[in-house]
Amino acid sequence: MEFLAILMIAVALIGVVTLFKAVRIVPQQRQDVVERLGKYKRTLNPGLNLLVPFVDAVRTKVDMREQVVSFPPQPVITSDNLVVSIDTVLYFKVVDSVRATYEISNFLQAIEQLTVTTLRNVIGSLDLERALTSREEINRHLSGVLDETTGRWGIKVTRVEIKAIEPPPSIRDSMEKQMRAERDRRAAILNAEGHKQSQILTAEGEKQAAVLRADGDRQARILQAEGQAKAIRTVFDAIHTANPSQKVLAYQYLQALPQIANGTANKVWIVPTELTRALEGMGGALGGLANMVGDQPSPEAAKSASEVEREAAEAAHAAAIAAQEIHDEVRVAEAQATGGNTPQGLPAPEPVSPASLVNDPADQRERG
Repeated sequence: MEFLAILMIAVALIGVVTLFKAVRIVPQQRQDVVERLGKYKRTLNPGLNLLVPFVDAVRTKVDMREQVVSFPPQPVITSDNLVVSIDTVLYFKVVDSVRATYEISNFLQAIEQLTVTTLRNVIGSLDLERALTSREEINRHLSGVLDETTGRWGIKVTRVEIKAIEPPPSIRDSMEKQMRAERDRRAAILNAEGHKQSQILTAEGEKQAAVLRADGDRQARILQAEGQAKAIRTVFDAIHTANPSQKVLAYQYLQALPQIANGTANKVWIVPTELTRALEGMGGALGGLANMVGDQPSPEAAKSASEVEREAAEAAHAAAIAAQEIHDEVRVAEAQATGGNTPQGLPAPEPVSPASLVNDPADQRERG
């Protein structure tokens, strides 16, 4: 009885083990490769699957999801003989579990080594600057080479990314200095452009202001000239309308002589000898203007003739004194310029007496 009990227990255990080996549950996104007596039999898909106990065996369990692998930094030499360290990230998925199992022993290690060798070939044909700026091109080249090679293994490389390219410390320091110098250059250029624009705007503003000022000055001068022209025309018309006599004109001239002599700019005068004759002629004109044709004094003017002659005499006397003072100043200036020696220049004019200016030579000749 004991033997029968032990036999039944053994049979039950064998049945449980057989049932356990005959039933296989495969989760989603996984495939199991089954071998029968060491030879590939079939691939188990996700779900419940039955096997022949002690005959069928699961060789590998293949994950069909997309996987990501980060490879350690790899030293790579560029075309300009600089050693850089490159980190890469690989995205792939198994599309054929049978070939991934039987075509290569360790596809993950094979992908890593293929990535390193391909990366060295690509980076070796580029210099450092181009390698730093051509990541997209490097990624496309790596993806194409890996996809073409791993296709035989039932693996699809979906994406290859370069995480970092680390040049040597000395090169990094030089690159930082170059970047700082480039930024300083751009800042200086922008500052110069701003200063240039400011100078241009300032110059344009000054130009417009100068043009406006010149235009305003021109308009003011035009208006002033027009005003002076109108004033002169008005005076001229008034003089012609009034028809003044020669006595009045000679009298006005004699009144202007002291003002001419007292001018601040008239320090040195060249007094010609004809000045005395001119003064004598004016004096004769004042004495004999009554006898000129077409210039007879009016009754009111005849009454004040004595008063006019007195004022003319005073004006002639003041003009003679002014001429004498001018002559003395000229002599003193010439003496100072020649060091005390009197220059032998123009002869001194004859002294003019006030009586000679107011007395008419023609009247004196008639009286003589």
